[in-house]
Amino acid sequence: MAKQLLKMIRCDLSKDGNKLTLTQDSFSVQINPAELTLSRSISYNKDTAVGSIKGRPKFSRYGEENLGFAVVFDGTGAVPPPPGTAALTVSAQIESLLKVVYDYQGEEHEPGYVQLLWGDMLFNSRLESLSTQYTLFTPGGLPLRAKVTLKFTGFVSALEASLQAKPSSPDLSHEVLVKDGDTLPLLCKAVYGDGSRYAEVARFNHLPRFRFLKPGTRLHFPPLD
Repeated sequence: MAKQLLKMIRCDLSKDGNKLTLTQDSFSVQINPAELTLSRSISYNKDTAVGSIKGRPKFSRYGEENLGFAVVFDGTGAVPPPPGTAALTVSAQIESLLKVVYDYQGEEHEPGYVQLLWGDMLFNSRLESLSTQYTLFTPGGLPLRAKVTLKFTGFVSALEASLQAKPSSPDLSHEVLVKDGDTLPLLCKAVYGDGSRYAEVARFNHLPRFRFLKPGTRLHFPPLD
């Protein structure tokens, strides 16, 4: 199996907040992170009645998912650049990363959305923090190696959030566990009676490649007009 590098792709969000569109701006790391940290949280209302000794925490909401990792940039020539890209200085590599995950984007004048792809991980997010530690320099003071630590906050579209907020809705019953041999057109045919809706379902599930479905993947089939 060919080595796969962690890739970050800038995305645009539709004005109604329901659709993420992948752009041509992307960044592949030079060296994959050694570890990933995915954190989840749940908020509870812990207020108790006056005079009570103990209270029962009441569910309030799910918190954001956060994904953190560190990547190393090398400019010594010991590590080759990602396939199909030219060798760049450490400073140039970091500038390319910032263009995708940090810089102002579009007419909204705010950082954009980012899709992280690596192995079977697909994480839609926005950058929360980024710090750079320079660890090796030329005699003239130019950086030859740096470690960049990133933290991303997970993102779900307005439509996904609406569906998740209604667990009893029949809309959520259209969740399918992919089995070996399944294709998106066949699954759409089974759910909607129309196999041509595969592109809409692929966009809803943020599938980078809909021609191949990995067995064990859970797909959501939303109501379609």
